[in-house]
Amino acid sequence: MRIRCLILLLIASLSESLDLKKVLRTTTTAGKPFMPARTIAAPLIGHDGRFIACSGKNLLSFERNGSVAWAIPVNYACRQDISPVSDERGKIYLIAEGRVLKITPSRIGSTESPLEIFFSHNSSTMVLEDIIGLSISISYSSLFITIRNRGLFSFLLRGELLWSAGPMLYRFGYRQGCKANISDCYFNSAPVIDQCEGTLYISNTAGQLYSLYIRSSQFRWIQDFSAIDNSMIITPGNNGHLYVSFPRKALLMSLDVSTGNISWQQNVGPLSREKSLPTVDSNGWISIGSLDGTLYSISPNGDMKKFLQAAAPDSVIHVSPVLDCSGFAVYISQTVMEEKSSRTIGDYTYISATKPLSILFTLLAPATGTIYWTGKYPGEVSSLLSESDLHYFTLDERVLLTLLSAGRIGNSLPCYTTRQKIAWTCSQARPKSIRTDTGDDKEIMLFLLFQSVFLVILALAVRFCCIFWRKRKLQDNGLQRFLEKRRSLHSKRKTLNKMISKLELKAEDDNTTKEGLEQLGEIVKVKEGVERKLSTSYSLGRDRISSKQGSILPLYSGRTNSHSFHSSRKESVTIFNTFSDTSTSEEQRSNSGDDSDSDGDSDFSNSSHSCREMELKVISKEVEEAGASTRVVMIGGDHEEGQSDAMVFTNPMDIEHQIHSNVHSQGEDLLMEPLQDSVAKRRMWLKRRRTLSSTN
Repeated sequence: MRIRCLILLLIASLSESLDLKKVLRTTTTAGKPFMPARTIAAPLIGHDGRFIACSGKNLLSFERNGSVAWAIPVNYACRQDISPVSDERGKIYLIAEGRVLKITPSRIGSTESPLEIFFSHNSSTMVLEDIIGLSISISYSSLFITIRNRGLFSFLLRGELLWSAGPMLYRFGYRQGCKANISDCYFNSAPVIDQCEGTLYISNTAGQLYSLYIRSSQFRWIQDFSAIDNSMIITPGNNGHLYVSFPRKALLMSLDVSTGNISWQQNVGPLSREKSLPTVDSNGWISIGSLDGTLYSISPNGDMKKFLQAAAPDSVIHVSPVLDCSGFAVYISQTVMEEKSSRTIGDYTYISATKPLSILFTLLAPATGTIYWTGKYPGEVSSLLSESDLHYFTLDERVLLTLLSAGRIGNSLPCYTTRQKIAWTCSQARPKSIRTDTGDDKEIMLFLLFQSVFLVILALAVRFCCIFWRKRKLQDNGLQRFLEKRRSLHSKRKTLNKMISKLELKAEDDNTTKEGLEQLGEIVKVKEGVERKLSTSYSLGRDRISSKQGSILPLYSGRTNSHSFHSSRKESVTIFNTFSDTSTSEEQRSNSGDDSDSDGDSDFSNSSHSCREMELKVISKEVEEAGASTRVVMIGGDHEEGQSDAMVFTNPMDIEHQIHSNVHSQGEDLLMEPLQDSVAKRRMWLKRRRTLSSTN
């Protein structure tokens, strides 16, 4: 043990680096120092901006200047090709020897162990699982793990299993996924999380791409790309797009996250099969490096730009670009080769290069094409490494790009948190309405118009039925008797119309007798009663109450009563009304008969003769009694409701104030009319009065 410590001190003195002594002090366990391994696995930039990576069986964290911040022994060999993931609280999850380990850096120096096993499927039998990949959802606090030949597993960050899913799902008797090959079909990619949509994506060995909701094991959609290639790389856009690249075909395509349909596709030159992963910035541009030395950047709409073409003939890009802390620019590395050649065989382009000479680093904003910084190794970048603890490790281009991004080398842009970057890209997503009908827009509008008209007609029909079936006559007599009565009233009205037309033609002659006019009035009265029934009790709508208000003048009864009306002008008008017991009783019988629903209308004919006789007697008697001291004014024609149809004015000497002269002149003229005209107008008044006073 002492010899090992002396060797470590000798190395520290030879290197003349005080930082290495710090590394050795922070990576001791129980007083036993260890020598860090020479390689660094796939790195991660934590939420605190530190550079985190595994080396052998140790997890190291580096500051921005490259010095070691802390180191934790994990006791298991880390996977070199799968990067760790972390949550917002700084907890780190990594894969080591078929297990998922959970590291809590805040426990360093405390009594609690910073290391715990999060998942180990067959730890009791000591059988290691082949974990293909893992990912984390910050919004849903979930961790997803893909295990070869087993499926996809979803865990809460506290360790509870939510659900698991395999590449095949049977629904309603039909199999979804792995339709061609069942025995050798399994998930072969890490689960990819779309932080905006709340969905994850994964592929299988048969060339099918799956979309699942984070909280459910049900498939959202499945797209089959086996016709293109079975090997694909999935990259979330977090902006309504999902990007799928096929390295062997040098093809990059964009999918709609809601349907899985292809939005656009572009050829991006020959790609490295292992390390050429696209990178999406906060502007929604996706960038990928090609072995032809060119950086291909494509906008969300599919517009492509090519960058770094000046050094492209002698260089290759075989690692993925790395986002800077702002999210709007990317770090790219071009490896300059001593010799480079290319050839195309069929659909494939092969690039061969030997002996790398140097590496060119560039900080570039794809959306604008702005270059913020350039560096070279050996050169400026090598001097930065010589001043850090990383010069003790074997580094590749991917580690160097991550170190430059964590150290913000040459970056003058403001930095943002992971949530701010995701919120920026999510705001670019534009939800699209999915059309279920691909027909003409005019046809769709006509169909919607027809449907609206149909709904309106249906609503009116329902309203009519509700009103119609609440009618009192319909409930009392039944539908059949109601319709029969309605038909009989219609036929009777038609007959009366014919009779009225004939009598009106005869009335045009000057020799028309008084009996003809009386007959015409009676027929008109009967017709109006029939029409009143058709419009109220026997209508197709709701029951309407007919007006029962008649004339303010009662019929003659053998006695004379006076009614005086006084206006604001002190005018006095005395109206004499004659009452007849016989006519009153006949009127009551007529009204009661009109309210009945019998088929015959004999009530009208029975009262008509007595009414005619009494009318002639009343009129002649009024004229005789009036003499020179009374003027009888008969006003015919249409009157407003509540207006008297017959007015008797007393001698002007008995009136308190004189009425205007035009009123007297009008009364004198009307008094001189023939008695026959007076009888006709009196008949019209009686006919209108009975019409208004009768009820159904």
